[in-house]
Amino acid sequence: MEIQDWKTIGFGYRKTNLNVRCYYKNGEWGELELSDSEYLNIHMAATSLHYGQEAFEGLKAFKGKDGKVRVFRMDENAKRMQHSSDGILMPHVPIETFEEAVKLAVKKNIEFVPPYGSGASLYIRPLLIGVGPEIGVRPSQEYLFIVFVMPVGPYFPEGFKPTDLLIMRQFDRAAPLGTGKYKVGGNYAASLTAGKKAKAEGYSAVLYLDAREKKYLDECGPANFFGIKNNTYITPKSESILPSITNKSIIQIAEDMGLKIERRQVPVEELETFEEVGACGTAAVISPIKRVYDADEDKEYLYGNEPGTWSTKLYEKLRAIQDGDAPDPYGWVTVIE
Repeated sequence: MEIQDWKTIGFGYRKTNLNVRCYYKNGEWGELELSDSEYLNIHMAATSLHYGQEAFEGLKAFKGKDGKVRVFRMDENAKRMQHSSDGILMPHVPIETFEEAVKLAVKKNIEFVPPYGSGASLYIRPLLIGVGPEIGVRPSQEYLFIVFVMPVGPYFPEGFKPTDLLIMRQFDRAAPLGTGKYKVGGNYAASLTAGKKAKAEGYSAVLYLDAREKKYLDECGPANFFGIKNNTYITPKSESILPSITNKSIIQIAEDMGLKIERRQVPVEELETFEEVGACGTAAVISPIKRVYDADEDKEYLYGNEPGTWSTKLYEKLRAIQDGDAPDPYGWVTVIE
């Protein structure tokens, strides 16, 4: 595949060779199937279209200096999709089926994995949807699991460069006892209006506060939030936050590098005390933050125009493991043979 400049391909959809599909009918999963179609033929009364019965994941494959292709922590994505399925009453995709489908999708599109050192990666999107017709509000009897892939650049076009976040109290990403901890489309639909407003004003994303009291930091629209001070890595604890696999990985690396770890409620005023601030997730990996602007309070918090020392160390270590440039003592990467 000919791409002139991998650094500017952006984070968007691109057609590749084949996708992998698997149907759930009569209480059981079928065999994996390959398709070259980009379209789905589903019933107009499918529960995914009417009642939001869908969950998805995002993970990446990277090409190393040795030419090997590595997928990062797909078992964790499989477990998280099962967790999301519990939240909106869908059958579990077995972990083995999930992993087999991911490996097959990567193998069948191996030429689309961007070259080592390009900053780009192969983004993998597993999707689970209710396809059976129901007009009463109840779960479907039939489901489709699909995995497709595409080469992408960084989620934030700036890459590993500090960006600005915006706090807007008039928007919530998820209800306190709602679906915020599941990776389901409704949470993202709820973030579109705020995200559009933030980007129009020059911010990379919205930093949401807790929906109940508007006192504590929750997460950025597409990523978890973290702050670093006094050799401590601090990230919000909330029932409304999607548990980020990237954040979980960074926490492990940070601990092994000697940082203390705190997962707790983070009052918005604590922004004043952080030495470094960042957003982390599969798409962004780590996006350092140079400024957080609280629109309602007309207050800004500044962190510098360059990535912080710890953010840089954590980013470089995680990326080195993903690329195969550093040992993987945690067993996080799977080499696609």
